[in-house]
Amino acid sequence: MANNDWWRGGVIYQIYPRSFADSNGDGIGDLKGITARLEHVAKLGADGIWLSPFFKSPMKDFGYDISDYCDVDPMFGTLADLRELITKAHALGLKVMIDQVYSHTADAHPWFIESRENTTNPKADWYVWADARDDGNPPNNWLSIFGGSAWQWDTRRKQYYLHNFLTSQPDLNFHNPEVQQAVLDSVKFWLDFGVDGYRLDVVNFYFHDKQLRSNPGRGMPDGSDPAVTAVNPYAWQWHKFDKSQPENLEFLKKLRALLDTKADTTMVGEIGDDDGLARVAEYTGGGDKLHMAYCFDLLGEPHSAPYLHGVFARFAQVVGSGWPCWAITNHDIPRVATRWGGKQAPVALVKLAAALQLSLRGSACIYQGDELGLPEAEIAYEDLQDPYGITMWPEFKGRDGCRTPMPWDSTAKDLGFSSANPEAKPWLPVAETHRALAADVQQHDPASVLNFYRRFLAWRRTQPVLIHGEMTLLPADEQVLAFVREHDGQRMLCAFNLSERGATLALPAGMRLAQPSPISDGAWTSPSSSSPDTVSFAPWGMLLAPLN
Repeated sequence: MANNDWWRGGVIYQIYPRSFADSNGDGIGDLKGITARLEHVAKLGADGIWLSPFFKSPMKDFGYDISDYCDVDPMFGTLADLRELITKAHALGLKVMIDQVYSHTADAHPWFIESRENTTNPKADWYVWADARDDGNPPNNWLSIFGGSAWQWDTRRKQYYLHNFLTSQPDLNFHNPEVQQAVLDSVKFWLDFGVDGYRLDVVNFYFHDKQLRSNPGRGMPDGSDPAVTAVNPYAWQWHKFDKSQPENLEFLKKLRALLDTKADTTMVGEIGDDDGLARVAEYTGGGDKLHMAYCFDLLGEPHSAPYLHGVFARFAQVVGSGWPCWAITNHDIPRVATRWGGKQAPVALVKLAAALQLSLRGSACIYQGDELGLPEAEIAYEDLQDPYGITMWPEFKGRDGCRTPMPWDSTAKDLGFSSANPEAKPWLPVAETHRALAADVQQHDPASVLNFYRRFLAWRRTQPVLIHGEMTLLPADEQVLAFVREHDGQRMLCAFNLSERGATLALPAGMRLAQPSPISDGAWTSPSSSSPDTVSFAPWGMLLAPLN
């Protein structure tokens, strides 16, 4: 079917349903709550939404442990509620993407309940089972991201099963063609239902090495891996055999062929890999696998101009025909305002981060609350819900700090999270540090982060060069990241001072800013000054301007 490529250069707004809006007063966000707030997303200027899991689940990992791929958990509503959401989103011009978790299921899934009964049942080979070694230990050294061995002993089968995450999240065996077909059947179910695409969780984890070879060690890492906290032993291995296997590419082709039977659909994959940029390029190249993907290179603490220059230079070397979807925060990562700016992030830095993300060649994922510049919330140990944080406490506090309820109303006890019962206790505490940043406050402040996002996204739509253009990096600089976007005869300089000190950028020989001065309607700037061949930046200043 034809595809209008709405996703290519598009902006996708991620909604974490538990924390977006609660319509029935039970303290947990739901589908009706999302539907009631969709105008906010449309007014922001996004092209589509990505809904984190709302499927039936025991909720041990808050929906990323699915027990029925084809139904809505009653906690979030009904299939009818989802249909209403999709209808309203489409009426507002928003595409709807859903989050599917195919590498593993919940241990409460009927498939696993049957599989674990014995070694001869029809689904015995639907999960990754292995005998113990002679000494009773697991078959190899693979580790779980959530801590400890990736193997769990099961007394029914007297075997170990693989779980890359919680012990209650057993891994599916994608080497079994029946598993692949069952997954494809669930994809088709939702395509027929009317969704416009998928966000695919840990998309490089589908296949494992059939020989179950142990991963090579790498020693204690330096803590710079953005995908894994420095206190997690998972980072001590090179993950050569437990993920990113070559067989994955053939399954992604099957998945793409299925999506291509519906018009204007898309997929974005999450990739956690030792070389995430290379996997993004591999998984999105050729036009026959994923449409786009993101990795974790922009989701860690490093954000200096030299670091980011290195990321984009590396990606330019490997991208080929691939297509990235850049993310700077999401439901798994501390909020960018805090990661990049500390407890009191300068507003100018928050705006710069947004403009930088939205100026890159590729698509973009915005996480709910990004548009308000929310800082990471502080969560007391007794209020933690995330099993990852509970396991890794106190050096790693988990993911709850970016998952607190969305602040809509600064005057409400629950910040407007529950429209039915403002006195309801939300599943996570509301963050008082978010009260002054609530949407109702920012709505009326022309200088707010919210209105910055709205203006920037509206302006971006008028600049084809930022949506379709090629991207060429300028030489590395200690303070300023600068690149040129070029499309159909238009050239635009995008330059960002990633430091708290003023900076000056001398343009390369032969490159001149268009006249009259770009500090006008023809450019997007924060306080700065310029001459045709030199730009001076305020701290956290930026300039997006046409070039001659």
